[in-house]
Amino acid sequence: MTDARDAAETLAEIGEDGLLARIFPELPRGTRTILGPGDDAAIVSAEDGRVVVSTDVLVEGRHFRRDWSSGADVGWRAAMQNLADIAAMGAAPSSLVVALVLPPSVPVSWVVDLARGLREACEPHDVGVVGGDLSSGDAVVVAVTVQGDLGGRAPVLRSGARPGDVVTLAGRAGRSAAGHAVLAAAGSTSAAGALGPASAGVVEAYRRPSPPLGAGVLASDAGATAMMDVSDGLLRDAGRLARASGVVIDLDPVARSFAADLEALATVAAALGADAEEWVLTGGEDHGLLATFPADARLPAAFRVIGVVRAIGARPAGSRSADVLVDGAPPQVSSPGWDHFAAR
Repeated sequence: MTDARDAAETLAEIGEDGLLARIFPELPRGTRTILGPGDDAAIVSAEDGRVVVSTDVLVEGRHFRRDWSSGADVGWRAAMQNLADIAAMGAAPSSLVVALVLPPSVPVSWVVDLARGLREACEPHDVGVVGGDLSSGDAVVVAVTVQGDLGGRAPVLRSGARPGDVVTLAGRAGRSAAGHAVLAAAGSTSAAGALGPASAGVVEAYRRPSPPLGAGVLASDAGATAMMDVSDGLLRDAGRLARASGVVIDLDPVARSFAADLEALATVAAALGADAEEWVLTGGEDHGLLATFPADARLPAAFRVIGVVRAIGARPAGSRSADVLVDGAPPQVSSPGWDHFAAR
């Protein structure tokens, strides 16, 4: 619950030290944290001796809008997209450091809410938020660096897929893209809610993605040959895995592999005149785990088979650049997924 004083004050009024005093109590510590926020640097144990590190940035107006998402929603998303990167390496996340750029006019309550969202995302996974930085700026920017521990395992890279492997996915596809489409069409969160329960569900998936974080370690233990987080769309990220491994990814027909996803999106797609199949193939930010396994591997329960890895020679004639196929043919989509420096 937001403190009344937080709701009434801005960052310009309480200053940096005042803000830190409000948000430090909200941050989870995590059992691997030896020294948390308050000194020049934190200290986190790394039992494996190797530290898995990744970083991500959320920029207001580019990745989120404050009229669409609460501070807690933004904190949750910032954490989850980074935790998923660690899971995709077959590691367990251990800690985050968070750097914030904030206009002085931002209410204190919004930043405290963001810290609570970080806690809600991290605490169930024993991940500490151990430090970071603050700066003023013209727009809100949330930059997160995450650390993880391999626990003695070899990392699962993008480059290990081999012809004959099965292609699998843990998690959902298309929900976040559908939620973004609902908000963009409705113009406001209240109008989006009026579109019905199905729309509310995909909007929640956009605001608070729930990647299968525990599935990364299970995939490693089960012999996954390659793995990555699906953040920019299934086709775009499968293409990255295919190029890293020097193979072709041939996805099964979408109606068969993603029947449950399509069913969940059908009502919203019909209401918006959109294509649910395109959301599944090109929508990002559900943060499922795309992994390949030997054909005879016993798959962890979270993973479903969605295709097969083929040799480069399996590309259809005239499709030399097709790294990803759908049912043996290049996919017919308007765009393969999100690109930070292009229109999509």
